[in-house]
Amino acid sequence: MMTPAIFGIAGTSLTADERALFLESDPAGYILFGRNIETREQVRQLTDELRAIHGRDRLFICIDQEGGRVSRMKPPQWLAFPAGEVFDKLYDIAPASAIEATRANAEALALDLAEVGISVDCLPLLDVRQPGAHDVIGDRALGSEPLRVAALGRAVLAGLGQAGVVGCVKHMPGHGRTSVDTHKALPTVTASDAELEWDIAPFHALRDASVGMTGHLVFNAWDADNPATQSPFVIEEIIRKRIGFGGLLLTDDLDMEALSGSVPQRAERAIAAGCDIALNCWAKMDDMAGIANVLPALDGEGAARLDRALAAMGAMGAGDRERQANLIATRDALFERAGVAA
Repeated sequence: MMTPAIFGIAGTSLTADERALFLESDPAGYILFGRNIETREQVRQLTDELRAIHGRDRLFICIDQEGGRVSRMKPPQWLAFPAGEVFDKLYDIAPASAIEATRANAEALALDLAEVGISVDCLPLLDVRQPGAHDVIGDRALGSEPLRVAALGRAVLAGLGQAGVVGCVKHMPGHGRTSVDTHKALPTVTASDAELEWDIAPFHALRDASVGMTGHLVFNAWDADNPATQSPFVIEEIIRKRIGFGGLLLTDDLDMEALSGSVPQRAERAIAAGCDIALNCWAKMDDMAGIANVLPALDGEGAARLDRALAAMGAMGAGDRERQANLIATRDALFERAGVAA
């Protein structure tokens, strides 16, 4: 019985208790953070150990490696990559160059992930940047115009895919209007249904993505009582029907203070609302065991969506520094030609 959850890990290797819990609960996947990352050899050993628990070569192991301020793999072990905003600036001058630079950058970034056995990157953000909003999105965004965000987001997915890494579009149905950081509080979006068409447009354009993530925001126009992650109306009527997203739907991190109740209760509400997978990042044994106890087994459409996402993963490679260097040189040349600082 597979638990419809993604679990975190406390350190740079598995503890005996974690291994026992993961073997018993069989989570759909895992997420890595900076606390799990020291060297290339260590991360590859950790991901190999996770795969060995259930003997699955294709395993959902994800990370938030966006570039800019959201980067779990950092120098000097790994290269630094720019935030989404710089590609938006290049698009102002040379749209075709921006799309190609975005694709090359994503492929170069994903080569680092594939080398150490990470199969999913929680990228691209398709949140449309809004003036006056909280900067929790800010320079992470690919722009403030939906078609541009969609074009650059498509390039990110293509680049990741070239290295065998699956992208995860986030944060559905749009995080660009948030007034607060959802790590700390629950935002309420008061925009009208018509205005929110602007926010969901990039997600509609990339509705064929294999994996997506919800956001913890209340949208008064759709459901004034529940954040999107726990709203049956938002998930079914907006994400599944209006956006047309048919991929595997993850929650954002359930530990965020935007949500209320215990972590297992938060997971239960999200799955009952229609999310496929509950994302629990902070590796607290009681929370993970509680989630495994309350959630039903992953089956039916959810299991089929996970299978499709796993099928899109490539072989985890041994690294290709020459290919990565060429991709970065291509990216940088496109910025230099346009006179934009990368």
